[in-house]
Amino acid sequence: MALFLSIFPIVLLIWLMVKKNSMPSYIALPIVALLIYVIKIAYFGDDFMLLNATAASGLVSTLTPITVIFGAIMFNRMMETTGCIDIIRKWLANINPNPVAQLMIIGWAFAFMIEGASGFGTPAAIAAPILMSLGFNPLKVAIFTLVMNSVPVSFGAVGTPTWFGFAPLNLTPENILEIGRQTGIMHFFAGFIIPVIGLSFIVPWAEIRKNIVFVYISILACTIPYVALAMINEEFPSLVAGAIGLLISVFAANHSWGLSKDYPKDTNVEKVPFVQVAKALAPLGMLIGMLVITRIKQLGIKGLLTSSEPWFSFSLPGLSDITVTQSLTIVFGNIFGEAVSEKYQTLYVPAWIPFVITVWICILLYQTKFKDAWAFYVGTFNQTKKPLLALMGALIMVKLMMVGGDDSMVKIIGKEFAAMAGDNWIYFSPYLGAIGAFFSGSNTVSNLTFGPIQQQIALDTGLSVTLILALQSVGGAMGNMVCINNIIAVCSVLGIDKSEGAIIKKTVIPMTIYGVIAVLAALIFFM
Repeated sequence: MALFLSIFPIVLLIWLMVKKNSMPSYIALPIVALLIYVIKIAYFGDDFMLLNATAASGLVSTLTPITVIFGAIMFNRMMETTGCIDIIRKWLANINPNPVAQLMIIGWAFAFMIEGASGFGTPAAIAAPILMSLGFNPLKVAIFTLVMNSVPVSFGAVGTPTWFGFAPLNLTPENILEIGRQTGIMHFFAGFIIPVIGLSFIVPWAEIRKNIVFVYISILACTIPYVALAMINEEFPSLVAGAIGLLISVFAANHSWGLSKDYPKDTNVEKVPFVQVAKALAPLGMLIGMLVITRIKQLGIKGLLTSSEPWFSFSLPGLSDITVTQSLTIVFGNIFGEAVSEKYQTLYVPAWIPFVITVWICILLYQTKFKDAWAFYVGTFNQTKKPLLALMGALIMVKLMMVGGDDSMVKIIGKEFAAMAGDNWIYFSPYLGAIGAFFSGSNTVSNLTFGPIQQQIALDTGLSVTLILALQSVGGAMGNMVCINNIIAVCSVLGIDKSEGAIIKKTVIPMTIYGVIAVLAALIFFM
């Protein structure tokens, strides 16, 4: 019964969102969160105030994704208003008008690099609007960018899912590096297939076949340095490999390597002066520069932006103890008198830095009129209302499912699945990681949540601990494709309504294939 009641809300949620007359996520998610709240009280007997405090912490945690979405939408509106998108569109047409080249440059290599710098769903938020502005269908763009944002994820945000996600397991640095190596190799082989499937959602197979040489030039330009770097480091594989892959992809497209002749360069097309291109790309350059500078801990700025040194604190009796750190991180402690806390890293979450600050700089740089700046601010605010409700429901749902320690809904699902699989757990391990990402919207949170279970299963069954944890990490990355938070975010940025269920129906296919590839690579190379 505990297993049934743990799984039922998830099944109900999926059904509500994918049925013929699907329910929008901003209604379905709060309903399911309320259902879980009732089940936790009525069946699991969890403490009333603890559940209330957990729900409140879910509301606080919503600040992270919603401010990222707000910043990304405002940035994209600014790019449209200032004409930057139009210039970038003309520039890409000058490099190569072939749609496959444009998709691989922006949706694969560029997004690969952004994932390495930031994570938080930022790649799709930046790449998707650029692709939509080039004339691609918004719904297809959403599916494409979600599928593409999988291979680099285990080393996203400067390797956070790997070095931080498994930090509580008391592994040695050698173990972490070994997990990174195995993770990189499994992703490498997935890279031969998953990006091609992603392309198939947006262009016909005939187009892919005609341009397959370029497609693999772009793929391998990212994945070869990616797996090579994973051999020696768990922080920079995605960031550095993405930058290398982007440069090679642009160069190859400019010389039409491996591209069909169906889209010849128009010699009469308007040439965009270099100064205009540089000015149009400046906002993106600022974004990337700020992300890199604030994510590489060796530069010292990351420490300043994440400092936990208290600045001042005060108490709201009966509600919460609030501490503001020197990095402007707001910590809500002892919520409703319970041992529940949540924080919002004002300067580190990629919202104010880099999105909002970049927008402010560009308003001055492009001398944007006040009425235009106010218009894209108001438009952004209106566009984030429904995603806010959806994310509130999603994060409260996730937080409630994690209440109860070893008897939580999430742990019950994981344990029961493991008990059913036994020695064959290797075939199921990546899918547990994917379930974690589906719940939480994060490869890092999936690793933190299910890492201990995966480790214990490996010890109990005699399987390699590092291999099972690598499969968990790959699973958390491939789960990005079906993660509700990411789907809501990309739909919000693109202005797509009531399409979450339709997207999950599509992305679950490559996610399932991804798991098969990961298991095959594990069996061939590590067993």
